[in-house]
Amino acid sequence: MSKDVERSTKLKEDGNYRFQAGDYIGAESLYSKAPKVNIDHIVCSIIADDVNPSLYTNRAMARIRLELFEPAISDCNQCLKLTSGNHLKAHFILSQCQLAIHDYDSALESALEAHRLCVETNDKSLGPVTNQVLRCKKERWEEMEKKRAREGQELEKEVIALMLREREDMVESCYNALEKKIVAEEWENKIKLMRYTFEASRADSERKREVPDWVVDDISFGIMIDPVMTKTGKSYERASIMEHIRRSATDPITREPLHAGDLRPNLQLKEACQEFLDKNGWAVDW
Repeated sequence: MSKDVERSTKLKEDGNYRFQAGDYIGAESLYSKAPKVNIDHIVCSIIADDVNPSLYTNRAMARIRLELFEPAISDCNQCLKLTSGNHLKAHFILSQCQLAIHDYDSALESALEAHRLCVETNDKSLGPVTNQVLRCKKERWEEMEKKRAREGQELEKEVIALMLREREDMVESCYNALEKKIVAEEWENKIKLMRYTFEASRADSERKREVPDWVVDDISFGIMIDPVMTKTGKSYERASIMEHIRRSATDPITREPLHAGDLRPNLQLKEACQEFLDKNGWAVDW
């Protein structure tokens, strides 16, 4: 099918204007606008230029604003297909869509891919992309915590139900009222202790299971073990920043020249991170 490049460019520009003005319905319509064609006697509408990756990502952004997440995901995937998977913006938008539909693993995978491309191309959007990765990790972790809490509550119900049935069986096996009373009281104390144990464990877990931003490395997004500082005072995990310098001898934020000799150990932060891990061993799964 022949492409009217001039027309599709005009539609894109008009769509961008509508998007910036907050008219997301109008923007989505313009990015999609094209003559209706007849394929196998079925009348359908196509995107203005189906080989222009920018039209797909722009339309995806408009669809996000309209909460049309599945169509937006489709646009991002089509863009990635056209670009052999090497489109930073498509991965970034795709991650936002996947997060919105609670596909946390896929959202994190897409965000990390956007981050990889961002670092490789020295793109200026590193800040927003980094924030998206952290957001994905946090929301994924929060969902895992909710699931863990639900499973803990279900386990508590099952254990207490088993104990109640056992208490009834034991009481029924007693020969007289006094014995039944003693056995019932013993089991009641056991059940109370079990409830207290679950409650104490739940309170302890809820208090600890939060990862503060200051322990997270902005390159690998893991907990820092051996943090070092750049000339600007920003700290990174040593292995992460050394790998970054090997690829590009620049500061990840300022883009100024940065070499291994410029790094200094952040002993105070290292001690704080180690103390956090000592008290929160579960955080290694972050």
